[in-house]
Amino acid sequence: MAHAYTPGLKVSEKDLVRKERRLPLKGEVLSHVGEKVLSETIVAKTHLPGNVQTLNLAGALGCLPEDVGEYLLKRSGDPIRKGELIAQSKGFFGLFKSKVESPCDGTLESVSKITGQAILREPPEPIQVDAYIEGEVVEVFPQEGVVVETVATFVQGIFGVGGEMRGVIFPVSDKPDEVLTEGEISEKCRGKVLVGGSLVTANAVLKAIEKGVRGIVVGGIEDGDLKRFLGYELGVAITGSENLGLTLIITEGFGRMQMAGRTFSLLREHSGEQASINGATQIRAGVMRPEVVIPLNTQARHEVRGTKHEAGLVIGSPIRLIREPFFGQLGKVASLPSELQVIETESKVRILEVELDNGRRVLLPRANVEMIEG
Repeated sequence: MAHAYTPGLKVSEKDLVRKERRLPLKGEVLSHVGEKVLSETIVAKTHLPGNVQTLNLAGALGCLPEDVGEYLLKRSGDPIRKGELIAQSKGFFGLFKSKVESPCDGTLESVSKITGQAILREPPEPIQVDAYIEGEVVEVFPQEGVVVETVATFVQGIFGVGGEMRGVIFPVSDKPDEVLTEGEISEKCRGKVLVGGSLVTANAVLKAIEKGVRGIVVGGIEDGDLKRFLGYELGVAITGSENLGLTLIITEGFGRMQMAGRTFSLLREHSGEQASINGATQIRAGVMRPEVVIPLNTQARHEVRGTKHEAGLVIGSPIRLIREPFFGQLGKVASLPSELQVIETESKVRILEVELDNGRRVLLPRANVEMIEG
């Protein structure tokens, strides 16, 4: 029971990061174990089957389904071009012929003598999977993908939208309590991952998209601004598939919330360095967190691999309070009483004493905090 707490965000200056990079269906793996890869290196590729289109040949030709074969100009399996003739009726004395043209490029997959329908398959869609992070391939899944490993500064957020992006870390706020507005967004932000303070406005996000910003990492955002940015109300879902033009990562929560000092300092220290970010978040269960990965130029992978993190809360552990009346505030563990105590609901729970950043000490149920893992 000494480790009864809510697992929290990881904010680590140097951590061993492993990422599985898998294809959606079997294909070809292009990398091998031991290969050094960049974030944009293609490690696997495949082709998704093209979309299917149907044509009512019997109806268009004015014939019975079983007679369609007589008028076909293409056979099953033949490649076809958009606008190319697939079938043509004989007409009367060579006149008044009915023609059927292909609506797309692709292949004539089959023609049914029962329904008179033709099945057309559009060209397959090439799919490539990149390494996402700079590092080394340490495992290969034949025909499926690889595992890429790197030593990196690793920062998790509490919520995000938008998928995988890469860009150079570019702090635009000098203090973790500053608001990021459109006034801080300029042409020099193009291609960058911006680090803000306590809040980003909707206008700032929209201007960032206009200026080609790759991502924004900030403490908080207002609910209304998020809805304006997305164009819809976000429900309980997995985020990360949104095609928004940039990725937004919130480190603290909704509303104006000062970014944790350690997170803010750590990101600023890596100004000018390449980062990989992903806003994918599993809202319901919290099993997926948005992340910032900044690979380090180090040969200490074996040292990091052997490092063991603390298994739970200890005196001095950095934490975030996740329930009212102190929601969003940061602090550290001051003491961990072992005795159960009765709280307002008359339940007996294990508690902890928290020293908030402002120096105030409060007693709280352990379930009311999450640990900021390092």
